[in-house]
Amino acid sequence: MDLLIKGGTVIDGTGTPGRQADVGVDGGRVVAVGTVSEPADRVVDASGLVVSPGFIDVHVHYDAQVLWDPSLAPSTLHGVTTMLGGNCGFTLGQAGPEHAEYLVELLARVEGIPLATLKTAVDWSWHDTAGYLDRIDGRVTPNIGFLAGHSAIRRQVMGERSIGETATEGDVAAMADALRNALAAGALGFSSSNAATHNDGAGDPVPSRFANERELFALARVVSEFPGTTIEYIPVRAADEMARMAGLSLAAQRPVNWNILTVGSARHADFTSDLAASDYAASLGGVVRALTLPARSDQRLNLASGFIFDALPGWDQFFKLSIAERIRALHDPAMRDSLRKGAILGGARRAETTDWANHLICQTFDPRNDGLAGRTVGEVAKERGADPLDTFFDIAIVDELKTVVLPPATGTDDASWKYRAEVWQDSRTLLGASDAGAHMDMLATFSYATMLLSEGVRERQLLPLEEAIRLMTAWPAAHFGLRDRGRLAEGGFADIVVFDPDTIGPGHVETRFDLPAGSGRLYSEGTGIEHTFVNGREIATHGILTGDHPGRLLRSGRDTDTVTIPAATR
Repeated sequence: MDLLIKGGTVIDGTGTPGRQADVGVDGGRVVAVGTVSEPADRVVDASGLVVSPGFIDVHVHYDAQVLWDPSLAPSTLHGVTTMLGGNCGFTLGQAGPEHAEYLVELLARVEGIPLATLKTAVDWSWHDTAGYLDRIDGRVTPNIGFLAGHSAIRRQVMGERSIGETATEGDVAAMADALRNALAAGALGFSSSNAATHNDGAGDPVPSRFANERELFALARVVSEFPGTTIEYIPVRAADEMARMAGLSLAAQRPVNWNILTVGSARHADFTSDLAASDYAASLGGVVRALTLPARSDQRLNLASGFIFDALPGWDQFFKLSIAERIRALHDPAMRDSLRKGAILGGARRAETTDWANHLICQTFDPRNDGLAGRTVGEVAKERGADPLDTFFDIAIVDELKTVVLPPATGTDDASWKYRAEVWQDSRTLLGASDAGAHMDMLATFSYATMLLSEGVRERQLLPLEEAIRLMTAWPAAHFGLRDRGRLAEGGFADIVVFDPDTIGPGHVETRFDLPAGSGRLYSEGTGIEHTFVNGREIATHGILTGDHPGRLLRSGRDTDTVTIPAATR
């Protein structure tokens, strides 16, 4: 054999209790689980360690990073061995170089990827999905596949008309052909978004937000023509769009997953009504599941990118201005008054975002703001005898709007954690929503797997280790039809993580300026992970990447099976 992992506690992904066993690997696949005496080229002693399937992150945005960084770190340093990209309708493969300027500015705005990095590192050496996938094939560390994005397809077909116009019959037919080409090339399915926070580089709603049901369902029907495909969708709110999501599932005859279900005791009515979207779809014979994050989601916000803030009523117009224009506007009391009123209109669902006094100042940039980091806006406002929102604006102006703030933490009470644990194990949900590769200065949720295993399992004991691993391996593999992945079983691909259950966790988060063009991003390694294997080859040892790139570019039909939905009951 190529590899023998001896003496570990094997947790195979099925949810059954762990057992001491050896795992034999040959030719990239598991060939034995049990007592193995056959010799191997390499033997790994896993005594006292857990041996599990590699974790599957079903919602990443590494579509750009994969072009310059095949390791897809830091996710791979947290035990993730398989990823699904192309989410939210934001992709690079479906539109060629003629749309480069629009698409990179869109990604910079809505996904928080530095524009200088995108302009430097995205080479646009392709003209369609087939070319994009070929550009990546054979050059990745983890396994990764990509959906075909609605906004990119709409832009390709309709150009500037994709913003603000309803698609004609001819437009829809052309979009359907573009999606067929993408799926034929191996795209894993179709993604789209209607989220109020999704705006392009000019501050306008992204193209997919102008689509009606006729357009969406026509594209979903194209998905039904190709095996091993799926649909991902971002609603404004699931409870308000349950008919649309059920319609997508029925038209495609495929499962739909939507993002994101936020769970907490203060929002019990909201998340239970959102989960009802799954029940409604099931009553019609469809399958709709919510994506929920099994970890803390600390959102570092600023007025330069405007993400999250631009969902407040009226604030989207403010963020259409350039940085210099925004700074000038913030000197106008009338503009501040308008923004203040919009924040109030945000209501209870935006309460944390608009709780200005309790925003923690995380990072400042101008020496005049030295000493403010680590304090709340409210503390500074009281010291200055000023209003908290005005104080936030004043601080941000000095930093040319780059000041980073952290909204107050929510859902830290025991009841919220109890609800989360129940929702994680609900068959109407999937775990994930890391957004890894996006919001690089805002989110560190690329570490959700190690966060769940440390805080959720070891510290809070919210669910057994075996169940947590099932929810991050076999369960997502089943939803997406990932062939021979997600379980440690003979014949399956050898995607394996060997870790210490007593020390696994996320490392310290820091900002690294290691992106192309010298841009920065949040980064942390995992702790307690001894070995990570992809297709039988080691990609990381004790938190250090090996430099090997054994990952497989996942293509629909070849690497995925069709997941059928229940027959319609009415």
